[in-house]
Amino acid sequence: MPRPRTHDPDAVLDAAESLAVRGGPATVTIRAVATATGMSNGALYHTFGSRSGVLGRAWLRAARRFVAVQNELVDARSNSEDGAGEDATEAIVAAAEAPSVFSERFPDSSRLLLTVSREQLLGEDLPDEVAAEVRTAERALIDLMARLAQRHWGRRDRRAIEVLTTCLVDLPTAILIRRDRISEPLAREQLRAAVRAVLAVGPPD
Repeated sequence: MPRPRTHDPDAVLDAAESLAVRGGPATVTIRAVATATGMSNGALYHTFGSRSGVLGRAWLRAARRFVAVQNELVDARSNSEDGAGEDATEAIVAAAEAPSVFSERFPDSSRLLLTVSREQLLGEDLPDEVAAEVRTAERALIDLMARLAQRHWGRRDRRAIEVLTTCLVDLPTAILIRRDRISEPLAREQLRAAVRAVLAVGPPD
């Protein structure tokens, strides 16, 4: 396999991602990434600052990819010709399926987000700039839930957001991720049914 171009940041993140998902976050060292990419240790330190900077940037790229996939799925349903209520429901169902679609498109990025938790990242010596970008990426999910809640119920209060947290976080985690069924068609069908059931109940007044 040919080595990536020297000083290509994406090549470095690809290498860090591959190391993390195959051997765990501890295997992502400057030396290991340098060996995988052909870059010098000094060049890596100059570009990313530290081992934590490399791992943090890889995680951040994966998170941004996931958010982009999720928003793409929502927007695809938003442009449909269904009625407003049905359209909003299907947009939320599509957003809930984002982990499966994301896993198909970016398998290593998907595994990285499942392997390396936010707590692991922010518990290390993560550069302040990267930590701030991680929090911004996480905020994007909250913003999406607020947008979907407003569209579905005409409100974006805490109780409405809690219902969408169940739909977009709790149910996908329980049905797809914890049981390692992220690519199973039956699991996705069960997830869609569960999300629609929760939405039918809706948030309290």
